[in-house]
Amino acid sequence: MLRRHYRPFWHTVAAALRGRDGRIWTGLHLGAIVGRLQICAEAVAVGRAMLEGDGTIGTLVAVRHPKADEPEREIAVVSPCGACREMVVDYSPDALVIVPSDAGLLKVPVQVLLPLPYRR
Repeated sequence: MLRRHYRPFWHTVAAALRGRDGRIWTGLHLGAIVGRLQICAEAVAVGRAMLEGDGTIGTLVAVRHPKADEPEREIAVVSPCGACREMVVDYSPDALVIVPSDAGLLKVPVQVLLPLPYRR
């Protein structure tokens, strides 16, 4: 999906989540000239899961397309940004997230990525 829709600065990250019912939803980063209006791919995927499914997050993964000037040209798994970590904790505090590590890809509880979440 990301290769097909990639557009520098507009669509650079894609995400997929599997709900606890096994269904999969995808999302694409929506860039914007006004930076604060950008929407992360993870948020788009969560929104789709809320609208089209039961809204649960079993496992989430995000991938990033390299920039034109980067030597590594492969799409790679990336860890969600802090805001997306907070959102995942809000909607599914038991969710697992696939992240890169020196040992390869790991599936970790989102709580490991966000040990001290914001609370109102």
